[in-house]
Amino acid sequence: MAPNPSPRRRVPRSTWLPILLLIYLAVMSYIGLPEFYAGNYLYYFGIIGITLVVIVLLHFFLKKREQIGKKP
Repeated sequence: MAPNPSPRRRVPRSTWLPILLLIYLAVMSYIGLPEFYAGNYLYYFGIIGITLVVIVLLHFFLKKREQIGKKP
């Protein structure tokens, strides 16, 4: 007799949403390369840096919300 397959674990929103936004940021960074080549380094890396900070804060906020939702 075959063993029961384990139920699929759901990937939490605090994981998949920031990953999706990081992929989006990578694509937008590639599209914005002409801005970098034009010499606007502070603008290019500033936007990327601010976006990374927002994504990290979003991750921790969603993680906190998930923990609050699990408490009885």
